[in-house]
Amino acid sequence: MNPRFGSIHHHRLLRVAAATPLATVGDPARNAAATVAIARQAHDAAVDLVVFPELSLSSYAIDDLHLQSAQRTATLAALAAVRAASADLSPVLLVGAALERNGRLYNCAVAIARGRILGVVPKTFLPNYREYYEKRHFAGGAGLAGLTIPVDGADVPFGTDLIFAAADLPHFVFHAEICEDYWAPTPPSTMGALAGALVCANLSASNVTVGKSRERMMLSAAQSARAVCAYVYSATGAGESTTDLAWDGQGSVHELGDLLAASERFDHAAELMVADVDCELISQERLRMGTFNDAAIQAGHPETRFRRIAFDHAPTFADVGLERAVRRFPFVPDTPQSLDEDCYEAFNIQVEGIAKRLVAANAKRLVIGVSGGLDSTHALIVAAKALDRLGRPRTDILGITMPGFATSAGTKDNAWTLMRALGITAEEIDIRPAAERLLKDIGHPYGAGEPVYDVTFENVQAGLRTDYLFRIANQREGLVVGTGDLSELALGWCTYGVGDQMSHYAVNAGVPKTLIQFLIRWAIATDQYDPATDAVLDAILGQEISPELVPGEAMQSTEAKIGPYALNDFFAHYVIRHGLAPSKIAFLAHAAWRDADAGRWPIGYPVEARTAYDLPTIRMWLERFLVRFFQTSQFKRSALPNGPKVSAGGALSPRGDWRAPSDGVADAWLQELAANGP
Repeated sequence: MNPRFGSIHHHRLLRVAAATPLATVGDPARNAAATVAIARQAHDAAVDLVVFPELSLSSYAIDDLHLQSAQRTATLAALAAVRAASADLSPVLLVGAALERNGRLYNCAVAIARGRILGVVPKTFLPNYREYYEKRHFAGGAGLAGLTIPVDGADVPFGTDLIFAAADLPHFVFHAEICEDYWAPTPPSTMGALAGALVCANLSASNVTVGKSRERMMLSAAQSARAVCAYVYSATGAGESTTDLAWDGQGSVHELGDLLAASERFDHAAELMVADVDCELISQERLRMGTFNDAAIQAGHPETRFRRIAFDHAPTFADVGLERAVRRFPFVPDTPQSLDEDCYEAFNIQVEGIAKRLVAANAKRLVIGVSGGLDSTHALIVAAKALDRLGRPRTDILGITMPGFATSAGTKDNAWTLMRALGITAEEIDIRPAAERLLKDIGHPYGAGEPVYDVTFENVQAGLRTDYLFRIANQREGLVVGTGDLSELALGWCTYGVGDQMSHYAVNAGVPKTLIQFLIRWAIATDQYDPATDAVLDAILGQEISPELVPGEAMQSTEAKIGPYALNDFFAHYVIRHGLAPSKIAFLAHAAWRDADAGRWPIGYPVEARTAYDLPTIRMWLERFLVRFFQTSQFKRSALPNGPKVSAGGALSPRGDWRAPSDGVADAWLQELAANGP
């Protein structure tokens, strides 16, 4: 194993924290002591960047005391004490202080690292409405660039044109703004992100009123999504003056719009809320998002105007664990509300897709091969809902079950039970006589009575089923509805051409296997159909996933041959959506799957199906996935029929999310995994 494999820094993650010290009103010395105590705690927790609240050293709600000389002198002494104490601490500290320059007082964020003040960023937008009257005491920082300020015996960079970058950790680049700055229509962090900052920090006071915490969360999420960054927010908590206001100490970390961690509000103990942000995900998103570059161009390339303040961080590349929840099923939300909302949207995207295609083609019916397995079941219930929405009878769906050499009685019974419950037109064609004739005609050993069950034997059955469906669609003025899913397309687990790779409309092509399972559960839970349909849907969910092509005593297991769909969908998400290196994918997969009792499982996931995978297992299936995805199956995806994109996690249409050569090789990915992986 690469000795750095377990390091978050090796995988371009960064540990950040929102700190909420217990404030002491107007007492910089005590506030400095509280700051240092939390900084030492952050050091022990291997935190890289700690964001403190606005004016954390000076205190915020002290009104005209800000203009008192003694208060300013005490603030400078407190800042010197924090700087000195930071000399033997690893985190970079962003603390708040009121500092004087050129006859003006500024509300500032001060960056401190290893005994050095890196720079001072003044607040750009000063609120002067409702309960805030900052212009009574402070000057705004708008337009201040290229300046210095004397602090603790040194002239340090001062202005709103600063971003901070670790010389020895390229992904550690951050920007600071203060409270009102991100309530403004043009937050300074937008320019900071366009200038290269991957992490944006907000030092905030922000008193609490009813509903305000939701507003802060909305702004933090929106800014992290719009500026394509991580956003760390820290607001003043207990100990600040409550003369006319109250404070809740809200802290949060967002990444690309998603909440990673949130603090305990109204806590009367000092708090350090820690999360690991993935700077590589952020960088990858910026690379693929042309709009981000266009915004930088329209803004006049902010990186040419910002000063990049370098510092040495001295990372250790030790294994410090992972302070970040990694979803086992990245295509499936793991909170009940999100799961319901996303399943509703995914299901209805498919319904609308097939409904539009049916109307546009002026077809009389939909033709579906119904095997009794997951994919054809899902395609069928989507088609039934589309017919309902169009006001057409479900008998306009022609479902055909086509038993072959290994079709079990259970799946065949489920196919018929489902078709009857939904009230569609149903037929059965036994493909075995035609398959035997074809195998004999091509000189296959099975045609001479030998029990040879190779790929040709399997594909003859898959091809005949598709051939029957297309010819029946020709005959009866119908459209063949494809049943293959995104997981199968990623792995190339389908028969090309005259096979399950082809259809008139591939309604499942944007839906991975793991999501299909949840969509069927959602359909049952939300009463999309009648009790009889629900009963057979539940029975189908409980079946082993199998192609049922090879006769024998034991049912073929698809996952035993190509790997667990849970892992394959995990790999596919991070390859298709984020373009991560295989070693990073292995690192994240191990974090998600190494302990079945840890973390949160999606609501409704069967307890008996909850499992864990160790690193050797993850690596084995990842290697096989890489070969299948990059080398052996792209030609199948390059010839995909139309089908709706469903998940923001990506799709594989050659006309949309994924475009790749059909004759590529997997060597670069395999070599990266060998060099850097477990």
